[in-house]
Amino acid sequence: MAETPRTLADIAELVRSKNAGPFWITLDVFFASAASYQWVEESGVLTRDTIGVLYRVDPAVVQLYHLPAIRVIKASFPRPAIQGSLADRDIHAGQQHIPLADLTVPGPDTGNAAAHS
Repeated sequence: MAETPRTLADIAELVRSKNAGPFWITLDVFFASAASYQWVEESGVLTRDTIGVLYRVDPAVVQLYHLPAIRVIKASFPRPAIQGSLADRDIHAGQQHIPLADLTVPGPDTGNAAAHS
C-alpha cells in the first residue's frame, strides 16, 4: 500500500491543550480506534524531542505519557510565561494544540482516519 502522510489532526479523534496549573501546559491526543493509536505510536513521531521542537522547550523537561488502554497520548511541559502574567498570551492554554495537530504522521493509508469521522 502507498504511504500517505497525514496530520495528527486527521488521524486523532481530538487534539487539545489546556492548563495544568499556572506553570504547565498539557496536550492531549485522543484516538477513536486502537488502529489509529497504533498508527501514530508506530510512526515514532510523537516524542519528547518532537514536543521540544514544536514548543521550543527543552525535551528533558517534557513529560510524555502513552496510554494504550484508553488510546491517549499526553504531553506536559512548562508554560513559557506564568498563567495570567503580562507575558501570557493564552491564559487557558486553549490554543496551544495547533502545532501538534499540524504534525505530519507518515504511514500507510489504511482508512484509520475515517474510523472516527
